[in-house]
Amino acid sequence: MTSTLDLRLVIAVVALLAMALLANQVGRLGLGRPMITAALRAVLQLAIAAVVITAALQSLVLALLVVLVMFSIATLTAARRTEVGRRWPWTALALAAGVLPVLLIIIGSGVAPLTPASIIPIGGIIIGGTMTGHSLSVRRSFAVLRDEYGRFEAGLAIGLPPREAIDLMVARHRPESLFPGLDQTRTVGVVTLPGAFIGVLLGGGSPVQAAAAQIIVLIGLLAAQALTVVVSHQLIMRGRLLPGDLLTDHRGMWR
Repeated sequence: MTSTLDLRLVIAVVALLAMALLANQVGRLGLGRPMITAALRAVLQLAIAAVVITAALQSLVLALLVVLVMFSIATLTAARRTEVGRRWPWTALALAAGVLPVLLIIIGSGVAPLTPASIIPIGGIIIGGTMTGHSLSVRRSFAVLRDEYGRFEAGLAIGLPPREAIDLMVARHRPESLFPGLDQTRTVGVVTLPGAFIGVLLGGGSPVQAAAAQIIVLIGLLAAQALTVVVSHQLIMRGRLLPGDLLTDHRGMWR
């Protein structure tokens, strides 16, 4: 794989984006502008990230600051995606409940050294995967509550506390957000070779080292996502992590 910014890379990127836009047009997906915007943002953000990470790799303090910025952006992105508005601190709490314990075990156990070159990529992978799991879980829960709001009110009418009424509606949907991570873990090495594995190989590591790095990341992702989904669900049941439209009629019940 070429590691330089030459004409071949430009041609490949343009061709792949054109392919995505063609599929969007043929399938009438309505995502042409978001695809172009996402591609342009990816180029700009990765260019900035390359400059920042190059500097951060020289300092442990800067590396930790980079991870903190990643976490902050993940929190704001998840809060915007789930439309919780000013209740974003609860989003941060849910994400931290998954990310912090996992990173502490990975770094604290000595499996990954406390160095910038280790903290930044592992932190980014765990934070990004946890953000995705949280968004999938919370959006699904909110969709169920909106679509079946009558059932929620019926539960309240028969005397169920709001927590139990919500739990009865959304509990069965909680595992869905963990399926992508489970499938990736089940098929690693036989269907997919995820980023950590490839990164170690491209960095000159052996296949055994690459496999070790990938397994700790995959199991760490499972743990982080599971913890975050459980905490998110608890916050939803307690009325802490709900969008404004679901709080309007029954806001006082959680006080």
